[in-house]
Amino acid sequence: MRAAGCYGVASVFYTGKRYERAADFVTDTKRVHYDIPLIGIDDLKKILPLNCVPVAVELVEGARPLPEYTHPDRALYIFGPEDGSLDKEIRDWCEDVVYIPTTGCMNLAATVNVVLYDRMAKGLNTRSGPKFR
Repeated sequence: MRAAGCYGVASVFYTGKRYERAADFVTDTKRVHYDIPLIGIDDLKKILPLNCVPVAVELVEGARPLPEYTHPDRALYIFGPEDGSLDKEIRDWCEDVVYIPTTGCMNLAATVNVVLYDRMAKGLNTRSGPKFR
């Protein structure tokens, strides 16, 4: 949520039960959830906002390297769990699959920050430009 607030994300959706279990640890120290909707859902396919491009972020063979990627104006970035990977079914549903070139996997918060920073650095700064998800 902190990264979402830093980079002007319009909303955050999550699946599963992990967030509900972790909410008691109060990691949203900036209280961004008061400004950005944080919505638990069962199926990401059901909430794809109009004209949004689903983009999976995953370290898998065949993914496009983030430095070479052109972000869509409206994107729904889909990140996997901290200790696992996105299911192939989700990756197949996404229009794009990108990865951050590293020598190993990064944690979820670091990955979100890098992807959103890359988007901003490439000219899609959400504070003054288009909103994205």
